[in-house]
Order: sequence, then C-alpha cells, then structure tokens
Amino acid sequence: MNSKGEDNSDWKMVFKTQNPVQADIIAGNLENNGVNVVVINKRDSSYLVFGYIELYVHEDEFDMATKLIEEAGDE
Repeated sequence: MNSKGEDNSDWKMVFKTQNPVQADIIAGNLENNGVNVVVINKRDSSYLVFGYIELYVHEDEFDMATKLIEEAGDE
C-alpha cells in the first residue's frame, strides 16, 4: 500500500507449488525468457508439508508467463 492507503499491487501469482525444486526450475525458465519473477516461500520451516511457494510476475507479463509455464509442462 502507498501512503494514501491505496493498494498499487501490479503483481499476480502465476504459479504455486510445495516443491522447491519445481519452483526454482519454473522461476529460472521465466527469468531466462525475460520475465521478472518474485518467489515467495510461505512454507512452514518446521513442518515442510504446510504452505506453498508462490511465483509472482508483473501483470503486464502474466500472459507470457502462463504460456511459458504451459509450454514447459507439455515437454
């Protein structure tokens, strides 16, 4: 939020997983294709079965990111 209390979030979650290796591979693939990625690890540090790792991209790159993820899943 900015100082006026408005939410200027232009980032969208493009992928969510509990597998850290999968998150790293997808984030790396997106970055290699020029997409800026923010990785947020919400997994519990004590019990690794709780929570997710979320990948966020800017809304302008969302369509390209989802296409790249779908293409990688088809291989």
